[in-house]
Amino acid sequence: MKTIKNHVQLIGNIGQDPEVTNLESGKTVAQFSLATNENYKDSKGQKQSETHWHSVVAWGKLALIVEKYAIAGKQIAIEGKLAQRSYENKEGEKRYYTEVVAREILLLGSKNDK
Repeated sequence: MKTIKNHVQLIGNIGQDPEVTNLESGKTVAQFSLATNENYKDSKGQKQSETHWHSVVAWGKLALIVEKYAIAGKQIAIEGKLAQRSYENKEGEKRYYTEVVAREILLLGSKNDK
């Protein structure tokens, strides 16, 4: 059971081209949004679809792969963990931010896809 603690698997589409940054420390980080769709039937039996947006971050070699191959609209699979950060906004209020830290990314679809 140790291996399933804080474990996330998602398949979705990249919302916008990833933002890749080379930090002063020499590390590379890629950040992007991922849309996943959930289909279900409501209480009246009508098909419904709901889109969920996830913030994703990838580090190091994985960030370089994202930079080279991942573009808006591309379908990908992600395996990783949830991480939460906090910061203070301009008004001094503490805000929390949850993101998926990718450990593995699989590019889906054909090579000819966007």
